[in-house]
Amino acid sequence: MYKKIELLSPAKDLATGIAAILHGADAVYIGASDFSARAAAGNSLEDIKKLVDFAHLYYAKIYITLNTILTDGELSEVQKLIWQLYLADVDALIIQDMGILELDLPGIELHASTQCDNRSVEKVQFLERCGFAQVVLARELSLQQIAEINQDTSVRLECFIHGALCVCYSGQCYMSQALGNRSANKGKCAQMCRQKYSLIDCKDNVIAQNAHLLSLKDFQASDYIENLIDVGITSFKIEGRLKNIDYVKNTTAFYRQKLDEIIESKGYKRASSGKTEFNFLPNIGKTFFRGATSYFLNQREKNIAEFRTPKSMGEKIGTVEKMFDNSILLKTNEKLNNSDGLCAFNKVGELIGFKVNRCENNMIFPHIMPKIEPNTEVFRNFDNNFAKLLENNSSKRKIAVKIYVSQEKNGLRFGITDEDNRNANYILETELIEGKNPQKLEDTYRESLSKLGNTIFETTEINFDLKKIWFVPVSKIVEARNMLIDMLLQTRAATFEKQNVKHQKTTHTFPEQYLDYHANIHNSKAKDFYVRHGVKSAQPAFEQQKPSPAELMRTKHCLKFSFGLCHKQKPQKKVVEPLYLVDNKQKFKLLFDCKNCEMVITKSL
Repeated sequence: MYKKIELLSPAKDLATGIAAILHGADAVYIGASDFSARAAAGNSLEDIKKLVDFAHLYYAKIYITLNTILTDGELSEVQKLIWQLYLADVDALIIQDMGILELDLPGIELHASTQCDNRSVEKVQFLERCGFAQVVLARELSLQQIAEINQDTSVRLECFIHGALCVCYSGQCYMSQALGNRSANKGKCAQMCRQKYSLIDCKDNVIAQNAHLLSLKDFQASDYIENLIDVGITSFKIEGRLKNIDYVKNTTAFYRQKLDEIIESKGYKRASSGKTEFNFLPNIGKTFFRGATSYFLNQREKNIAEFRTPKSMGEKIGTVEKMFDNSILLKTNEKLNNSDGLCAFNKVGELIGFKVNRCENNMIFPHIMPKIEPNTEVFRNFDNNFAKLLENNSSKRKIAVKIYVSQEKNGLRFGITDEDNRNANYILETELIEGKNPQKLEDTYRESLSKLGNTIFETTEINFDLKKIWFVPVSKIVEARNMLIDMLLQTRAATFEKQNVKHQKTTHTFPEQYLDYHANIHNSKAKDFYVRHGVKSAQPAFEQQKPSPAELMRTKHCLKFSFGLCHKQKPQKKVVEPLYLVDNKQKFKLLFDCKNCEMVITKSL
């Protein structure tokens, strides 16, 4: 059986969701009014219903993120919202809190959020037996680890392929809550990983000073898509529910093209309908971009972090050749545009942004002259011409249809079949008059039946089964065409494969018997869930107890490795452990779990 491959795009609102579909997404994930891990990206039920109806025209799906942890007082509200989403025909919920499984649920699919910390075979097996239809794997997994999970499970596996990386295992970061009472697991992360820190040893020797030591580059796995399919991934997710619409258009189009090449060559099948065409060349360096890393797909690699800045630098375009009083000569092969946004690092390491008022070939005249030096690298984080291409109708997505015309006793039968083998028929009762110019009449039929305008369909073939090409007024042919389209739309809506899942209480054993705050148990129903699955001791979430000392982060990003201090690297420089991260207010002790190749950040007393 062929394998369906899904491209899953983010949306912060209705307009962005529609753009994602039009640019090739097979599914879109979006936040509802509340309870999303991106609290700033909520949407009304009315907008969600509009997006669902639009997506289903293409057999694309809409997933709602309800992936925060919940208090007892929020559970009844969440249950009500879930039923409303089900009645709005939403296709799945992405959740973290196991208390949701204890509620009275409609027959809607559940997907296990990456916030569930899905990084082991045992955890994914457990979630599969709970009834989850899809599991979002941890970003830190290698191809080999994914293959091992796939080998011992049958649940659909989803992974991220692009976008911002949390330095901590998802769902396991407590720094924001500990320091500012802003819980990442409640959608209010303060992004402590994007702040500046210094790295020192216990003798106060400075290893690195005033740098963004926890800020990772963006994930970019476009070179590994075929490998990921081979090891069992069927859903490919782009990060970015807070990103603007240009980012979603560009990244969705980029990965649509990548996936289509593989799907065509390997005989797989897209998870939704329609062919997408773009009026621009997708380039992921031209919308929000911190630089790229494939992270741990091929085991550990160097330079996964960008210590200089957490901001979008865009694509490197060249270097400064000469500085003048009101202009800069760049050494570049890129075409520059008026109103481009450029940036560069000054001599003290600060990222300076500047806008191009006008340009004459490689000579630019900035709005305000930046204080940078010759030979400085220059990046473009806003390409004005590229942005203009994305402003309006930057893509079209059409479902291929074939139209047939055959003869009936009292007129003509018009039939239509789409690429999903959905069809409709319409009989036009009309007097058939023999035409004088058969070829001209056939051309008239073809022209009238091909003009599908702003519909989601595109005619790819027209066939005739007629004794003669009969004369029929153009208005009648257009009437038949319009009726076919309306009927086909109704057929597609009626035959959309909506899931109707039966949720049942399960009792199989959880992989661990003793759970601390890392299980994120924030309500009594979540505790009941774990107890029923064999857990003997279940502590409340970090948000309820704030244990001290505690792991604030556990991460595969290791600063000892980044600075050549790992014992596996045979370090030339000696430091005296423990090591510390410090900023103006706080001091964090670093622990190193070398067996698992992980770094742990704790608050220093």
